[in-house]
Amino acid sequence: MTFADLDNVVTIHGPQLTRLTDEEFFDLCQHNPTLRLERNADHEIIFMPPAGSESSHKSGEVYGQLWFWNRQHQLGYAFESSAGFTMPDGSVRSPDASWVPRATYDALPEAQRLRFPPVCPTFVVEVRSPSDGLAPCATKWKSTWPTACKSASYSTPAPKPPPSTAPARSPKKSAASNSRSAPSPPCPASRWICGHCAA
Repeated sequence: MTFADLDNVVTIHGPQLTRLTDEEFFDLCQHNPTLRLERNADHEIIFMPPAGSESSHKSGEVYGQLWFWNRQHQLGYAFESSAGFTMPDGSVRSPDASWVPRATYDALPEAQRLRFPPVCPTFVVEVRSPSDGLAPCATKWKSTWPTACKSASYSTPAPKPPPSTAPARSPKKSAASNSRSAPSPPCPASRWICGHCAA
């Protein structure tokens, strides 16, 4: 889901839809794989439009850099735009790229990991189209993601990356991370980030 998509979504209303359980909504998505479905806090079904080729290219670039960073440091798990996450308010969202600390994700039961896990990613990236200003992006961001997330909107390479763009280190250190006493290394995706939308 890009910020530009938020202006072009179709929301389906109806009491039957809002009564869908988490399992029923997941099954609905699996039976309609060609549709990009999300759910808001009121449990209304949101149909997302297909991404434009340029937006898709940019979100793929961001995810690729996040995946490579995570592959190097192995601090957690990176997810691309098809992953859905269940938020504390009951909504189900699919960011363009996201990252969850290893301890947080590994603590989830397998049954939850196979569906839309009830976890808010620590690091979330949404693509910003060239026509989207940072102020509207910030407003949309606050209405979409909990404050626990760290966000960055994508546009063009920034001369200087903003602070706090790297995923935070999990407080529970694994055996592999005990030898790292320094803060989490900067995420390579930060070189592409031109605006920090989280408050």
